[in-house]
Amino acid sequence: MTRALHAVRSYIRSAPGTYLWLAVLLGTTIALHQMPPGHERAFLGSRSTNIHELSVHPVRVLIQSALWIGSGHWVPYAVLFTVFHAQAERWIGTARWLAVAASAHVFASFISEGALLWAIQLGHAPKSAVNTLDVGVSYALAGVIGVLTYRIITPWRYGYLAVILLSTALPLVTARTFTDLGHFTSVLIGLAWYPVTRGRPRINPVRALHAARRYAPGNRRRDTERSGSRSQRSV
Repeated sequence: MTRALHAVRSYIRSAPGTYLWLAVLLGTTIALHQMPPGHERAFLGSRSTNIHELSVHPVRVLIQSALWIGSGHWVPYAVLFTVFHAQAERWIGTARWLAVAASAHVFASFISEGALLWAIQLGHAPKSAVNTLDVGVSYALAGVIGVLTYRIITPWRYGYLAVILLSTALPLVTARTFTDLGHFTSVLIGLAWYPVTRGRPRINPVRALHAARRYAPGNRRRDTERSGSRSQRSV
């Protein structure tokens, strides 16, 4: 148990930006659940990267919108941050990871809301959409998922790339919402950050899977027993 706790602490320390951000999101999510019924939407609306707020307070809402989870469910994001954000931060460093995440959040917000404004002007969306609710960290997450493509060696990289492109492009084709456009754009922004990954180590997912199986508790115990048996036979 002590060894496991030490491993968890070491992992968290290796990705300080990820877990500091996650801690802030935990605090804001708890605060959101403590708000009176009916107040939550108005509160998030003033921190939303919608057309109205971006035209009036762009810097403020771009920062504040990344500190709240619109769904109010923190645990799924804790898993996603650990799987993707922490891996990227450990791989390319805190500064570069933050640059990828921030650029995806900012540019995808402007591009998706710009497309929504265009739809309003053409009469394809209601004018009330200028105040639509748009908070959360999914654009930054999608950008980081995109840049992680370069952590995988070829040919496995192309399978990962196909999955993330299809999973973001299909909703864009079928539902065609501004958030779907934002997620697809974020992945492309992450892919554009290839230069920051040069010289960084790559992984072979097949070897990583074999290593994980080998060092699983049950397998390690069997390896130890086999090693002990061989030692006894040699004696």
